[in-house]
Amino acid sequence: MTEKIQLNLPLAEVALDRDYLSRSNPNLFDELWLNPQTRVLLMFEQQVLLTAKSELKFFSPDTVSTKGLLVFLGNTVQGGAPIVLQIVDEEAALSIEPDSSRWHHLRRSGIGLSSSEAAIFTQALALANWHQTHQFCSGCGRKTLVQKAGWVRFCELEEKEIYPRTDPAIIVGVIDDQDRILLGSQGIWEENRFSILAGFVEPGESLEAAVIREMQEEAGIVVNEPKFLGSQAWPFPFSLMFGYTARFAGGEVIPDGEEIVKLRWFTRDELKAESHSIFLPGKLSIARSIIEHWLGEELQGQDR
Repeated sequence: MTEKIQLNLPLAEVALDRDYLSRSNPNLFDELWLNPQTRVLLMFEQQVLLTAKSELKFFSPDTVSTKGLLVFLGNTVQGGAPIVLQIVDEEAALSIEPDSSRWHHLRRSGIGLSSSEAAIFTQALALANWHQTHQFCSGCGRKTLVQKAGWVRFCELEEKEIYPRTDPAIIVGVIDDQDRILLGSQGIWEENRFSILAGFVEPGESLEAAVIREMQEEAGIVVNEPKFLGSQAWPFPFSLMFGYTARFAGGEVIPDGEEIVKLRWFTRDELKAESHSIFLPGKLSIARSIIEHWLGEELQGQDR
């Protein structure tokens, strides 16, 4: 059996001390704007700016206004510099950088960042996505207010606090008795794109139960021995991916025909031989890490 390589989780690093106690300070942003160490990360439509060295471009407080939604992300583990996310509208974004090609998405540009900067981008993006989708109270429909340094939205009518959500999902490398891995393709993907199977955890369900259920639903198979490998955030929009392997225990491999339209077993030699002609998950994803963990080496020709 091929020796396993260590699971690489590029979005799982602890880059910030989140300093949750400071979120209750009503004067926090005024104080941060007077702190010369504070660094502001601007985000426009899920995109940020990068430097010429492909690093996150942070702004000092004296170069940006306090307009836009502000979120205190925390203090850097190295150096203790406060990091503030500022979500800006199109007018503000274009006044800062009118060239749209200089604004970067995490999926496209995150792999070029250091692991700590990728983790900061991930945290910022997950919070930005939550704010975008929770502007109104689910109970009364009233516009909610941003409180506690961007970590709470508040409904005045219902006197209810709304906290950032995280959607748990499992993602599974299914291995059979020939040590092959099962990869599938979604209908919305390109013809030759493959990944391991995943699904959301349902209410009242354990992670291991979700592994077994999702593999039955998506591929028509029975699996057992679910083994947890690791987890990392996936801010699309605000998921937390729990990575597993599981053993194929029976059943006929049949795609569900809705989400999954194609399924195929791959040996290691087959996957390496076809790595230049098929699309596999990008290096930021836990799916890629699980595949390479099974493969025992990094995939070649797969830098996307």
